[in-house]
Amino acid sequence: MVANNERIAKNTMLLYFRMGIAMVVGLYTSRLLLQALGITDYGISNVIGGLVSMFSIISGSLTAAISRFLTFELGKNDIKRLTSIFSTSVIIQVVLAFVVMAICELAGAWFLENHLVIPQNRMSAAWWVFHLSIISFGVNLFSVPYGALIVAHERMSIYAYIGLLSVFVNLVTTIVIFYAPCDKLILWAVLGFLVSMLTQGFYWWYCKKNFEECKVHRKSVEKSLLKEIFSFAGWNFIGASAAILRDQGVNIVLNIFCGPAVNAARGVAMIINGKVGQFTNSFTIAVNPQITKSYAIRDYKVMLPLMYRSSRFSYYLFFVLALPIVLNIDMILNLWLKEVPDYSQNFVILILIYSLLETISQPLVVAMLATGKIRNYQLIVGGIQLLNLPLSYLCLKLALPVEYVFVVAIVCSVLCLGARLVMLRSIMPFSAIDFCSSVLLKIALVTIMGMLLPFIVYNLIPAGYINLAVTTAFSLLWSSLVALYIGCTNHEREVILNKALSMINRVIKRINDKYN
Repeated sequence: MVANNERIAKNTMLLYFRMGIAMVVGLYTSRLLLQALGITDYGISNVIGGLVSMFSIISGSLTAAISRFLTFELGKNDIKRLTSIFSTSVIIQVVLAFVVMAICELAGAWFLENHLVIPQNRMSAAWWVFHLSIISFGVNLFSVPYGALIVAHERMSIYAYIGLLSVFVNLVTTIVIFYAPCDKLILWAVLGFLVSMLTQGFYWWYCKKNFEECKVHRKSVEKSLLKEIFSFAGWNFIGASAAILRDQGVNIVLNIFCGPAVNAARGVAMIINGKVGQFTNSFTIAVNPQITKSYAIRDYKVMLPLMYRSSRFSYYLFFVLALPIVLNIDMILNLWLKEVPDYSQNFVILILIYSLLETISQPLVVAMLATGKIRNYQLIVGGIQLLNLPLSYLCLKLALPVEYVFVVAIVCSVLCLGARLVMLRSIMPFSAIDFCSSVLLKIALVTIMGMLLPFIVYNLIPAGYINLAVTTAFSLLWSSLVALYIGCTNHEREVILNKALSMINRVIKRINDKYN
């Protein structure tokens, strides 16, 4: 247990190191890219990327199944079985990649030509983006088992360093795009494809060099294993489809009703949400393998408290970072972007609220997938999520404000959380009442107390740079203290403070050693 906690802490710190730098560089890169492409081309790149991602409906369920089976068997330390699963996974993904790419080229091309709202003079560039996005998508599909192995083995240092390198490579490519005299949207697609190929190529090389189970043999493929994986993936198809339709399907609906400018606004909001969410994802990526491995050996005394802590801490991390953004969204967008797309402010706030709710559910989803008993779960929770697309379409058809598509997502997220709490009770010794008292109640208190004083301070200081600096610093400090002293148990607070002091002492010692 102690070793697992130390591994989680170490992996989380490595990923936070990456995220801290990546967030700053990534935001500047996004600003530069929007400035280079312009709102229309940026919206085109966003909606076409979403169109291609729509076809991960076919592959998403199998991807989740592969990740679950690899992590599960690694928890049981069965190398022979793990090798068989890896070989089977690679063969499945190779076949699937070609199938999905073919369907994308046929169905996606028809949809691009007949339904997406794209200026006629940008159709040629749009086709370049479309074809290269499909190839990149196929390469990423083939790489899924390799990425899953790295996460299952908890080699987060590699994950962090490659991610960090990718951020700087993207910055360089964006600078090239900014100053290039050719069609910038086409160049963006070409360079993005090359970066994707190099990144995935490194993952393949690293896995083959470091993991003995990273071997592909036809003889290792078991028919029973294929049946097991496809059975899991079949039911998970509902949830994977719902997630894709919720995100990319709604994005396409926005394009049909509102045009690429609104897609650009959504793209800006998703960038901010993604940068904030990366800090929470760094924590969950480090924790999720431990939840699955604990279930594999039926160690509920480790698994359930880990789920509770993961839900609370994920929420706290996201809340602390999201609060100053919500308070200062107008000024942040004006400082960050030279030209702010309409609706961006409201989109950012609503997406951050939605993501806050999703952080609570993430550990519950991991636990549910770990059990493999997902038929009823996917029928109910996936069914609720599937409502996002038709309800969003209905809202826009009725000429309601465009923000309603995000309100629909928030309502569906709350309903899904309730369904997950009820359904987990029948699969493992999980108490929804305990979760509500240990997690939801503390989260509610932290949210109310954490928001109260920062909002007062924000309204007392005149708008401007001083307001931005003071409210950002105060909200970060105050919400962190509220999360630490109201949202944590005495033991958790003691561990966190001791870890923080230990890290500070190590840094001071290194500085002293360097200059003495």
